[in-house]
Amino acid sequence: MITIAIDGHSSCGKSTMAKNLARELGYVYIDTGAMYRSVTYYAIQNGIIDAEGNIDTARLQQEMDNINISFKFNPQIGRPDTYLNGERVEDKIRTLEVSNHVSPIATLGFVREAMVAQQREMGKAKGVILDGRDIGTVVFPDAELKIFVTASAEIRAQRRYDELTAKGEECNYDDILKNVQERDYIDSHREISPLKQAEDAIVLDNSNMTIDEQQEWLLKLTKEVVSASE
Repeated sequence: MITIAIDGHSSCGKSTMAKNLARELGYVYIDTGAMYRSVTYYAIQNGIIDAEGNIDTARLQQEMDNINISFKFNPQIGRPDTYLNGERVEDKIRTLEVSNHVSPIATLGFVREAMVAQQREMGKAKGVILDGRDIGTVVFPDAELKIFVTASAEIRAQRRYDELTAKGEECNYDDILKNVQERDYIDSHREISPLKQAEDAIVLDNSNMTIDEQQEWLLKLTKEVVSASE
């Protein structure tokens, strides 16, 4: 078994790819993006982020020990759900409100330090798939397989719009596109663990690929790497 790191821009389908691949291989999937979203959701719910988007960083740092994130397999969908302090928050962390605040939260050094420590602990035994922004560069730089996923901002915004409207949420495409572009800039320019392609990562531009096509590509590549590592 190996460690698989899938990095890339927001809303490019990293989580779907990683979840489906984990199910195919029988690997453990660790949704690192959901972990940062859970911290953001906690901050919103507890008034640590105000109406203007300002973060009370001192208070958040004090409360990091109270933020316990875990994943539990959901047999109905064949994928893990995210839990925050024992509460299922899988749907609550996927809202546009959380999306609008997650990048600033993820730039905070003490937040990243806490999340990376948890991620490394979860992945010590290998046989894991993680997706995020800095998995192949910071969290698991020695991962046997690294994928960097990208797609145009417009296509990623449309995917996000379709996902939210399918859940019955009212949303605006232009607002989502702005959010995607802002997150790209923040993620790529943050001082700590910026989003960047690892030198040994394989790039996948899935702008014009279906989910089935990218899964077929990823499964074939993974089997080749696993076979070579045995």
